[in-house]
Amino acid sequence: MKLYRLKIPEIAHDVIERLCAEGTIEVSNENRAEAELDLVAIMEEYSRRDHELRERVKEYMARNSVPYDRYGKVRGQLSAEMGHPTGDDVERFLARQFVENFMISNFVDEVYAEDRDLYKRILEILRSHDVDERALREEARERIKNIAEGTVDYELALAEAMREVKKRHGLIR
Repeated sequence: MKLYRLKIPEIAHDVIERLCAEGTIEVSNENRAEAELDLVAIMEEYSRRDHELRERVKEYMARNSVPYDRYGKVRGQLSAEMGHPTGDDVERFLARQFVENFMISNFVDEVYAEDRDLYKRILEILRSHDVDERALREEARERIKNIAEGTVDYELALAEAMREVKKRHGLIR
């Protein structure tokens, strides 16, 4: 799961709204905004650490002259060292953090579900917000199919097309 900053408040709102609507948790109307802000803070901290990981990977690769095609392997190594979840582990990490937060939050009045049931429900909600990166890439490629692949112009055009596609989908500004 890739977590986009613009989606964070929407995800937090959806988690609180859905869990309250189905009776899994109880949050009074005056505390809903604060309960959502707690979830926003969890996701923003994850994003901050993810940015820190990306910077460490870039520095490591530059310092050790590692070719770009090894980015994923280096990222996996450094994320393990940092204890930072990536890929499918992101959803599970966030769901665990949300469950823990609900148990200690002053803004959640009551939790009516077992931890594992709450965890599963949160996972479903998070997955409903997952972005299909492949589909975005394909859409961007369709926009630049007149440029020869493997060229510098292609890479620049693809980056610009990806930016436009992500803007159109409300993922970035």
